[in-house]
Amino acid sequence: MSDENKISPPLTELDINTTTGGFYNGFATSVAVPAKIIISIIVVWAIFWPVQSGIVLNSMNAVILDVFASWYIWVVAFFVVVCIILALWPAAGRLNLGLEGEKPEFNNFSWFSMMFGAGIGVGMLTWAVAEPVSHFGSNPQTIMGLATGKTEDNIRNAYQWSFLHWGFSAWACYAICGLSLAFFSYRRGLPLTIRSGLTPLFGKALAGTLGHVIDVVAVVATILGVAQTLGFGVDQFVAGLTRIGIGGLMNAEGGASTAGIVIALLVIMGLSTLSALSGVGKGIKWLSNINMVLSIILLGFFIIFGATWFGFNAMFIGLWDYIIALPGMSVNVFKSDGVEGSEAFLLAQWQGWWPVFYWAWWIAFAPFVGLFLARISRGRTIREFVLGALIVPALMCFVWFAWAGGTAIDLELNGGANGVIYDAANGDKIFAMTEFMLSPISEVLSYGFALLIVVLLLTFLVTSADSAVLIVNTINAAGDEGPKARPHILFWGAALALVVAGLLISGGTSAIQTAMVIGALPFSVVMALMAVALLKAIYNDTRREKAGVPTTFDNIEGATGNGIPSGLPAE
Repeated sequence: MSDENKISPPLTELDINTTTGGFYNGFATSVAVPAKIIISIIVVWAIFWPVQSGIVLNSMNAVILDVFASWYIWVVAFFVVVCIILALWPAAGRLNLGLEGEKPEFNNFSWFSMMFGAGIGVGMLTWAVAEPVSHFGSNPQTIMGLATGKTEDNIRNAYQWSFLHWGFSAWACYAICGLSLAFFSYRRGLPLTIRSGLTPLFGKALAGTLGHVIDVVAVVATILGVAQTLGFGVDQFVAGLTRIGIGGLMNAEGGASTAGIVIALLVIMGLSTLSALSGVGKGIKWLSNINMVLSIILLGFFIIFGATWFGFNAMFIGLWDYIIALPGMSVNVFKSDGVEGSEAFLLAQWQGWWPVFYWAWWIAFAPFVGLFLARISRGRTIREFVLGALIVPALMCFVWFAWAGGTAIDLELNGGANGVIYDAANGDKIFAMTEFMLSPISEVLSYGFALLIVVLLLTFLVTSADSAVLIVNTINAAGDEGPKARPHILFWGAALALVVAGLLISGGTSAIQTAMVIGALPFSVVMALMAVALLKAIYNDTRREKAGVPTTFDNIEGATGNGIPSGLPAE
């Protein structure tokens, strides 16, 4: 008998034990309970021992940046390479993320629109202006003396690094996670949860302790990744409230005060928890439509009334520079010589502040965005998924950076801003810029745009927090997307708010950043294994097809497909 004929059908059933009846009805308690305990410990530690937690987190962060910075850089480069392989590999590219002949649920326009929404989000409102401006002041080229900060010869460098952090590398993290979830759930019939992506490596052992640990790691990473997003959002939301005349929410350093943090989180998490309790019905779709309309208005304002030609150049010249430099930027690791203030020390420090932080953020956020991408991509081919998830959202991010950030840089260089934008806090830069542009024309118009940004920010924050709670509960329930008991929704809504509040109060957004970089580390290992498992599964499927062995759960005798989700919930 030939080797081809020896290959067996793929695993199509993973019997994860869930509780029947009682408080944890439908949940895998071996995942839900440990995840709740770990997050509760983080909350209590940050709130009741803020000084100690800040010191310990900073010490751990220093070790991670010293030991694991290269791991973060190289593992994300690996994800990009895997995505390119899957898109170019003919046998892999044509495989359907569903049953054979299954068609996509959403047309291309709707699919791209939903990815656009996932790609822009809260972070874009902060960083579309703040990041190009920050790199315009300092980046590796200025540290090495190859360019001068805040001058025209540094603009291209600013965009090269901005595009790196929000471009193909970021979306490769999401694509790997989303592709794995879609492949093993919709082709194999396995539960829509992280552990299913490792079945080619560990098989049915994932129904037990090993699988529980993997899902717990995913839940903790997701909470910390979303906490990072909400942390930036809270700072910006408070800055916006201050701009529209609500005082007393800022501290002397220009950040959100404790009272501001508490008020912002009560509003954001209160609305998101109510939305989650409603079962993501009409309310969340209404909010999503508002997101899209307000985003188009705001971006259109920057393109038409901002630095139109500057943004055009930043978009296309920056994209060219980024693609040419991408291979080198993706694998280069700056090593510190331990001498504080030296060029090597400053380069390594900069890389820890920017690329390493971002790669940890995207990895921690991958279960959240990846699960969303999987749910909207059933029925598409792997090639469609990879190219769509990698290119379209990245290009939308580039458009925002080019015209929103480009307008800010142009105003500082040529428009007489004189540091008004540059010196503002990151979350406040977009408000400072629109106020500088509009106040001389009309105070009412300036106030109106500030209010528009605040409303847009609030809708993004509410939808992000709401979706995070539902996704965490889906993982805790062994991939079941059905309705969850209210106490669990309330717990995760409160836990997310308290993680953000505790870490912001104990050390500001840097404390959340540190916790997230630490929490993402174990999940980065899980994701690397998911990428290897996906390559192995696709290779074996090509062998099965040649041998006439079925590759989807509906064609395998005895397969139940009991992990197949019931479809995309209304959101």
